[in-house]
Amino acid sequence: MDKTSSPDQPLDIDPQIGTKNEMPADPDYRLLFEQAREAETKLKRHTRALAVISEVTASLFRSSNIETKFPEVLESLGYAVNVFCCAILNLNRSSVKTQAQWTSFEMPDFDIPVILAPFLDWIAENPTRVFSVNGVKLKNEQTPLISILIIPIQGTLGDWGSLALFDIQNQLSWLNTEFDTVQTTASLIGAAMERLHYEKNIRLSETRNRILVNALPDLLLRTDLGGEILDYNAHPTHPLYMPRETVVGKKLSDIWTPDVVKMILELDTQDAFFTSHWVYGFNLPNHSQVFEARLHPISTEEALIIVRDITEQARLDQMKSDFINRASHELRTPLTSAILMAELLQHGGTQEEMKEYLDTLLYELNRQKELINQLLLAGRLESGKMKFTPISLNLTLVLKEAVQAVKPIANTHQIPIKLETGGEAINILGDSGGLLQVFINLIHNAVKFSPEGKTVEVLADQNSAEHEVRISIVDHGLGIPPESIPHLFERFYRARNVTVAEIPGSGVGLYIVKSIVDELGGRIEVKSELNQGTTFVVILRLTA
Repeated sequence: MDKTSSPDQPLDIDPQIGTKNEMPADPDYRLLFEQAREAETKLKRHTRALAVISEVTASLFRSSNIETKFPEVLESLGYAVNVFCCAILNLNRSSVKTQAQWTSFEMPDFDIPVILAPFLDWIAENPTRVFSVNGVKLKNEQTPLISILIIPIQGTLGDWGSLALFDIQNQLSWLNTEFDTVQTTASLIGAAMERLHYEKNIRLSETRNRILVNALPDLLLRTDLGGEILDYNAHPTHPLYMPRETVVGKKLSDIWTPDVVKMILELDTQDAFFTSHWVYGFNLPNHSQVFEARLHPISTEEALIIVRDITEQARLDQMKSDFINRASHELRTPLTSAILMAELLQHGGTQEEMKEYLDTLLYELNRQKELINQLLLAGRLESGKMKFTPISLNLTLVLKEAVQAVKPIANTHQIPIKLETGGEAINILGDSGGLLQVFINLIHNAVKFSPEGKTVEVLADQNSAEHEVRISIVDHGLGIPPESIPHLFERFYRARNVTVAEIPGSGVGLYIVKSIVDELGGRIEVKSELNQGTTFVVILRLTA
């Protein structure tokens, strides 16, 4: 006897009769026989549905791209529970958003938003309840009645939408027997969506972190207590950059000198990876830059080391230190002389001596006042509190006033100042106060660095074609070393030969000059030759 059957065709064997597909004559036995056959059919369908869903769900969670698997899950569920449409939806009072959908070929034009529109208010008011309705009629009278089942998809993180099933019957015949299958599927889809959410957040976080790390100008190293490099990241422009694959796995001592490694990892202490520490201002062979390293413990066995190029900062720190020393000396020297002259005046003397003491006192006080004014002006320029508004003015008048302001000092050193403007008015866009400060500073510097008896020249040359004027301040003094020229306009900088010659100065005058010229939209250039002299050229715009 053949005892095989298809999944949808149960074996119709009565235990008492023992004959396949033979209907018993007794009515009671007939009823029992039909009930047993129906129960067996439903059991097989339910078992098959669970098997299909289990297989598809396993595939879903193994997939690296869960979103693409949702239609496959819905199709399997549709066939398993014998409906024509399954969908994952996001529902609110005004819209239906479909995340994934499967519809059988029997209803290709089925419109989910249209059929759900009358029920959206109730669903929105009861987001955690199962919704079902039988006998919904579409506008097309030729179509059969539709049954709807909507189950919320819940997870530990909250609501992930709804699982909707649509049947072409006047009632959901599978609802009582196969609801568990649908509910299980909804739960699995919720778990998959939570996994998808976590994975998206993790990928987003990883991408964001990688972008931030790559954007940093610093070198990042992760090491263990033994100094082995576990991870490495550096921008190609970093002075210590090396390809990552050539660094990871090596010892820090393989790429840096032992003394630097010892300082950074604090190899002589027991608490190296318990507290953060900072190593400032170290050098490495074959590199001219200055670096700092900050070590931040990740655990008791790993730490993150951040290495920065601080060459410019270190140079600025040195310049500031030099400036403080120079400024202290420059302020102390006139103050000491002023105190001495005041004491001499107090003790009296001849009329000639008293006049000499008073002249010296006034000179030293004015010298101190000028230095303080320059420091204050540099601070205002740096903070942006000093603004200039270019207006049309006659540059010749500004140059004449600047020359007159410096002449008393030049005369004491027997240094003539020659001004040549071509005899014409030079109309420019500028600020008279700012430009006066620029030219007094440059002419005074030319006098200060010129030998006695040498002439300082101030020449103005209009270039109508270029629509600009070039003002040259020429001296025949010490000159500037070539390596110093690029740094002349930096705050607190003074050329080495000027320091050696002990010529007074604060190192902020040219910084002030450059800042004002830039603010007025001009340019400044320098030409110099040692022991021959220096020429500063200021280029300004002519008025239209």
